[in-house]
Amino acid sequence: MRAMMLERPERVAAGPLVLREIARPEPTRGMLVARVRACGVCRTDLQLCEGDLEAHVLPIVPGHQIVGTVESVGEQVGEGTDAWKPGDRVGIAWLGGACGVCALCRSGRENLCENARFTGWDLNGGYATHIAVRADFALRLPPGFDDLAAAPLLCGGVIGYRSFRRSCVKPGGTLGLYGFGASALITIQIARHFGCRVFVATRSQRDRERARQLGAEWVGGYDERPPEPLDGAITFAPSGDVVASALRAVGRGGTVAINAIHLDRLPEMPYADLWWERSLVSVANFTRDDARRFLQLAAQIPVRTTFETHPLEQANAALQRLESGLVDGAAVLVT
Repeated sequence: MRAMMLERPERVAAGPLVLREIARPEPTRGMLVARVRACGVCRTDLQLCEGDLEAHVLPIVPGHQIVGTVESVGEQVGEGTDAWKPGDRVGIAWLGGACGVCALCRSGRENLCENARFTGWDLNGGYATHIAVRADFALRLPPGFDDLAAAPLLCGGVIGYRSFRRSCVKPGGTLGLYGFGASALITIQIARHFGCRVFVATRSQRDRERARQLGAEWVGGYDERPPEPLDGAITFAPSGDVVASALRAVGRGGTVAINAIHLDRLPEMPYADLWWERSLVSVANFTRDDARRFLQLAAQIPVRTTFETHPLEQANAALQRLESGLVDGAAVLVT
């Protein structure tokens, strides 16, 4: 099978991914193998390829927003109507496995499991023609989304949904979005569905116009204060300075949720910015329950995704466009 592999992290301008022919995986017990139809390109992939996010395994096939078709199924994969079978459409996301027995898993927090394994970081991902996945971590996709539209839901969408919940903003509340990339494009639709007033901070004039079109009440730059204190905020930009700006924008008792796996730093800030029971929380991965609930909600709203497509072999070019801020919505690789 064909795969774009990361063998050594380096700046994306140098093209860190190389096209390789590797053995197609076999569906061992509890696994399934799918033919990849589409795979979203995520900022986490960029950070892994450039070494900002330390590699767990090298070489590795990145990619964790995968839509595919089941080709083969291992033994003991579900029973009855829940069983996966060849021809089924499948979604494969960031969380590729967890132990299931630790206190965190047993309390519904498998996203924090110390033995969790992640697609495209610990396990070969979707920048390839085929992928193997644990059947119990594979996701059923709503029929209303075609393969290309569904791919951005599987990371930006799900993590945006968890970030919205972590922000503690209630229906009808005021929410700030700091950064307006692929995940925020979906998050604003979730927030507006629940009647929230949304305030967006971003450098990009194009993104400001899109935010207005999607119902943002106010748009501005990172250093500008919204016209009133916010109930909560979500930061998408991997910058500690943006986190500090969001914290200054929330009112008493407000929460800032950091939607990032890698942050450049957290700057020194006066305690007054945190006082009055403001909270600063991280968003670490998501659970299968998050994914299932979000996918059901996405079909109900319905969420609309914006994307551009690239052939698998042009994965480096897609990452370069993402780094340069040129991607309109999400970039999706097609095989």
